[in-house]
Amino acid sequence: MADDHDDQPEPFNPFSAMSGLPMFGDIAKALQGQGPLNWDAARQFALLGATEGQPEANVDPAVRIAYADLARIAAMHVNDVTGAELDFPEPRIVTRSVWAAETLDAYRPLFTDLASSLGTPTTDLSQLGELGDDPSGDPLMAMMAGINQLVAPAMLGMSVGSMVGALAQRVFGTHDLPIPRDQHDVVLVAATIDAFAAEWSITLDQFRLWVLAHELVGHRVFAITDIEADLQHLVRSHVGAFRPDPAALADKLGGLDATGDNPFEAVQRAFSDPEILLGAVESPEQAALRPRLDAAVAAVVGYTDWMVDAVAVRLVGGEALTIAEAVRRRRIEASPDDVFVERLLGIRLGDDQVRRGKAFVQGVVDRVGEAELNRLLGLPHPLPTPAELDAPGLWVARVSG
Repeated sequence: MADDHDDQPEPFNPFSAMSGLPMFGDIAKALQGQGPLNWDAARQFALLGATEGQPEANVDPAVRIAYADLARIAAMHVNDVTGAELDFPEPRIVTRSVWAAETLDAYRPLFTDLASSLGTPTTDLSQLGELGDDPSGDPLMAMMAGINQLVAPAMLGMSVGSMVGALAQRVFGTHDLPIPRDQHDVVLVAATIDAFAAEWSITLDQFRLWVLAHELVGHRVFAITDIEADLQHLVRSHVGAFRPDPAALADKLGGLDATGDNPFEAVQRAFSDPEILLGAVESPEQAALRPRLDAAVAAVVGYTDWMVDAVAVRLVGGEALTIAEAVRRRRIEASPDDVFVERLLGIRLGDDQVRRGKAFVQGVVDRVGEAELNRLLGLPHPLPTPAELDAPGLWVARVSG
């Protein structure tokens, strides 16, 4: 008895017309055999972005020793201010390329969810036959669907790798991006920290203490099991809810204005948009999830900033305000890489988010005090809902009740 699938048409293959040519046949086979995400491409682009193609020196052992000494001081104050009694791991001081490689591995489950969701099209691609056989009568949609199936793993690998590589150029450590990792290390990027301190004329040891305070507070936040688990669930739910739409992709490309003075720049700008690059469009599930994810991220960032401010005043005195303002300005200067983080991972760190988070923490402290805030965070499901974020009294009543 014949297999039921034997009668199904094969998805459109843009290389089929040239399949007799070895080069194009090999390209098609290579693209089709990569799985949902090309991790080799991701790794290569992450390292290239992290180092900008330049040789990278190892971290000086003297720098590692200096951080270890400062970390002991910072840990004591973080535990005192947050009410925790944690034995923090000794910080690992790494290069940008090491941070990029480790981050790619740490977020592998997240990126795998993303790749799987982008492999679940809104259009039934099994119904797309040869060019021109699209049941909707749109041959461009059939072509875009077929191309998307073939090149998506490589394009996604390049996109994810480029995003991680760009982040490696900017982050100070593990917790700049409030996404939990299974490995609870404290990891700092020495070159970026030194460069930022020099750019803003900040005393190096004082800035190192501030960064350590930020990393240790972040470590304390994700040591709270329910915060880590609930936020991780929200982020994975977001990346798992993408639905690629070849029709939307064709519309975006069809509306591309390449008639200006620099058409190549227009094309490059268009392909920096993840919706065009990956054929990904926000799904109704993501739109419904966004308020909850925004509230969770705002609360984590707001609490972290509040506690870091309190610790930093103890550690570096009056320079704490200067450092906090410099970091705030850096955070709100959105770049194309930040847009990728926001679109792909759902993590929004704009000024509005930061203000909402700080207002929430201020509201809780005004009602119950800082010590009680720290206690309440250890109770079940402490991340606020969108309504609770804007009405802290509701959160206090729910969590404490």
